[in-house]
Amino acid sequence: MNDTTQPATTAAEASDRLALPDQLSADVRSKFHVAAIFEHNIGIRFNGQERVDVEEYCISEGWIKVPIGKKVDRKGFPLTIKLKGKVEAFYK
Repeated sequence: MNDTTQPATTAAEASDRLALPDQLSADVRSKFHVAAIFEHNIGIRFNGQERVDVEEYCISEGWIKVPIGKKVDRKGFPLTIKLKGKVEAFYK
């Protein structure tokens, strides 16, 4: 038998997905939140390592925002810190 590996995404699945924007936020209150993109699994690679705790990213400026432990502000939203480096966004 031929061992052919199937691509991670088919052409039909790729056409259903929107192109990932330069800046994206997981916070629904942000103007950079795009709900249609979050219907699919998104991966963020920061400085060569995949991160799963990213709240917001900007590829052109090279930063991500991640929560600081379990700390929250007075309204109950997580406090975040901005980390700078090489950012890559991709669909899983």
